[in-house]
Amino acid sequence: MEKLSQQEEELMQVIWNLQEGNVKVFLDQMPDPKPPYTTLASTIKNLEKKGFVTSRLLGNTYLYKAVVQAEEYKQQFMQGFVQSYFNNSYKEMVNFFVSQKKLNPKELKEIIALIEEKK
Repeated sequence: MEKLSQQEEELMQVIWNLQEGNVKVFLDQMPDPKPPYTTLASTIKNLEKKGFVTSRLLGNTYLYKAVVQAEEYKQQFMQGFVQSYFNNSYKEMVNFFVSQKKLNPKELKEIIALIEEKK
């Protein structure tokens, strides 16, 4: 599965949230500044070519829905992210966020509790 561009990821977030819709419906849900309609239509066609969405014709409008689910993409993306930036070490990743003051002791304790719970 290939990594999506930022614009493709933003559109996929909308598609995952709505589950199905057409270009206009997706455009209405995009964050500001919204891309032009034609740009969004091209982006969704690219997602279809990449196998992330599928379409069906309803009247004279194409409806699109996700083929790749959010969790599946997130898992694939995070594995690549940790591998590329943290030598495949989740410990190094957590250490990075702690050193950047993005995680505090309370949050770390919550993470530890989640890990213990999953054992």
